[in-house]
Amino acid sequence: MSDAGNTSSDEQYDVAILGGGLAGLTLALQIKKARPDSKIIVIEKQKHPVPEAAYKVGESTVEVSSHYLGVTLGLEEHILTQQLRKFGLRFFFSTEDNQDITRRVELGLAAPHFIPSYQLDRGRLENKLGQEVQDHEIVFLDDCKVTQVALQSDVHSLHLSQGTNELDIYAHWVVDASGRSSVLKRQLKLAQKVAHNTNAVWFRVSHKIDIDTWSNDSAWHDRIKTGKRYLSTNHLCGKGYWVWLIPLASGSTSVGIVTDPQYHPFDTLNRFDRALEWLRSNEPQCAAAIEESHADIQDFRVMKQYSYSCQQVFSGDRWCLTGEAGVFTDPLYSPGSDFIALSNGFITDLITRELDGEDIRTQAVVYDRIYLNLANTWFNIYEQQYAILGNAQVMVTKYIWDTAAYWATFALLYFHDKFRVLAGNRKLSANLHRFTLLSNRMQVFYREWEAIDTTKVTDAFVDHYNTLDFMKNLHLGLTGELNDTEFDTQFVASIRFLERLAGQIVHKVIAAYSDSTDTTVRNQVSTWQSDPLLSRALGIHQQMDQANPINHSWIYLAQESKEKTGIAG
Repeated sequence: MSDAGNTSSDEQYDVAILGGGLAGLTLALQIKKARPDSKIIVIEKQKHPVPEAAYKVGESTVEVSSHYLGVTLGLEEHILTQQLRKFGLRFFFSTEDNQDITRRVELGLAAPHFIPSYQLDRGRLENKLGQEVQDHEIVFLDDCKVTQVALQSDVHSLHLSQGTNELDIYAHWVVDASGRSSVLKRQLKLAQKVAHNTNAVWFRVSHKIDIDTWSNDSAWHDRIKTGKRYLSTNHLCGKGYWVWLIPLASGSTSVGIVTDPQYHPFDTLNRFDRALEWLRSNEPQCAAAIEESHADIQDFRVMKQYSYSCQQVFSGDRWCLTGEAGVFTDPLYSPGSDFIALSNGFITDLITRELDGEDIRTQAVVYDRIYLNLANTWFNIYEQQYAILGNAQVMVTKYIWDTAAYWATFALLYFHDKFRVLAGNRKLSANLHRFTLLSNRMQVFYREWEAIDTTKVTDAFVDHYNTLDFMKNLHLGLTGELNDTEFDTQFVASIRFLERLAGQIVHKVIAAYSDSTDTTVRNQVSTWQSDPLLSRALGIHQQMDQANPINHSWIYLAQESKEKTGIAG
C-alpha cells in the first residue's frame, strides 16, 4: 500500500462510504447537499445498473422514510412517477382454513391517508440513486470490493480491488453501509446478538398478485371507498407467521414468508418447493395465486435469524455504521428505511460539523446512545410477539397502539428535526423516556392478554385511520409548522395522550374479563391492576375520559363488531 503522505489528491477523500445500496447512496447525497464542497467516494461491490424487481427486499416505506426520500433528498419526482404510491399497511388474520379472504378480520384503510408512503422497486431506485450521486460529482466505484480498511488517528486507508486493478485510497471519515456484510462491525468485533428469533424467505413473481380478485363478494369490495387493496403492503397473518405481498412498479410482486421457528421450522420453508407447500397449508389462496403463473418465479432467497444489533454505530474516531451494517430489527411494520433515515441524519451532522472544525466526540456518544436505545425499543415491539399474529382480537389493538406511538413519537421527532437536539432538551428526553418504559410494558401486556384470550373473531373490518379521529390528528400533526416552544408543548401532549390510550386499552380489556371465574384469568387481571405503570395509565384514562371521551370500540372486537360489513371504529 502507498504511504499516505505521498498520495495524490485524487486518492484522498473527506468521506469513504463502503456500500452503494440504499443506505450508502442516500447518505452520500445527504452529505453532499449539506456540505457541497465535501469530497466523497462510494464503493459498491455490485455492478451497475442493477436488475429491477428481483434485487433486494426492503421495498415498503412508511412515513419517515418516505419523507426522507421525497423531501430531505429531493427525490419526490422519481418516487411519484417511477414507484407506486402505497395504500398503507393491511392485515388479514387467519380464520378457519383461510380459504375465504372475506371471512378474515381485515385491518387497513378504506381510503388513503394524507401523508404518502410508497412501494419501492429497489433495483429501479438504486439505479436512480447511482446516477444522482454521479450527477452531484460524487465518485461512484461499482463492481469494486473493499479488501482492507485501516482505521487510523490521522487518516483512514482503504485497499480496493476492481477487476484486475488494485487501488489505495485515503479518507478522513469511513462509513460502513455494506449491509449484512458488516465490514467494520466484523473488523471491530461490534456484533451483538438479540433475543428476537425469526426467519424469512422471499421471492418475486413477474406478474401482479391482486388480492381483490380473491373474492367476488360485493360487500367485501364495498369496504374500500377509494383505492385498491393490492397497492397496500398486504400481510396475511397466522400464529407465528406473516406473509407479505408487495407490488412493484416494474410489474412484479414481492412475496415473503416471515416465521417464528417455534411454530414454523425453517426447514419447512427454506426451498421454493417447501415454501409453496407451506403456503398451500397455511395460505391456500396465496398459493393458488402464485401457482397460476408458476413459471414466472424470478428468484428465491432465504435469511435465517435475520435480526441483530450492534455495540456501537457512531464514533468520534471518524467512523460510523448505517443501515443493515449496524442494526436490523424486523420487517413487520417496514421500519428498515426509517432507521436509515435516522442514522444518515446523525452521520451527516457529525461529519459536516467535524469537517468544519468542531470537536464532535461527545456528540457521537450522544447520537450513538439515542440510536441504539430507539432500536432496543423497536426490538421490544417484535420480540416474543409472533404468537399474537394469530389473534386478531389482540393484534388489532396492538397495531393501532404501535402506529399511534410511532406517529406521536418517532415520526413526530423526525419530521420536525428534533432528534439532534433531543439529549439537550430535558423536557423532550424525559417524556420520551417515560413513554419508552410504558411502551415496553404494553408489549408485555399484549403477550399476557393473548395468553388468556380465547375469543374467535371473524367477518370484521377495522379502518384504523378514517374512523378514528385521534389517529387522524396524530398523523396530520406530523406536518404542522411549530416553533420550538409549540413543538415541546405538542410532544408533551402526545406522550400524555399515549398514556391515556394505554389506560383505555387496559381498562377495556380488564372489563371484558370482569365476570371470569378462571383462576389464571383472575390472577392476570389482578397483576395488571397492581402494576405501577399500568395503574398510572389507568388513572390518567379515568381522569380524562369523563370530560373528553375517545372512541374505544376498536379495542374489543368480540364485543363491538360481529357484522361482516361493519367497520369497527
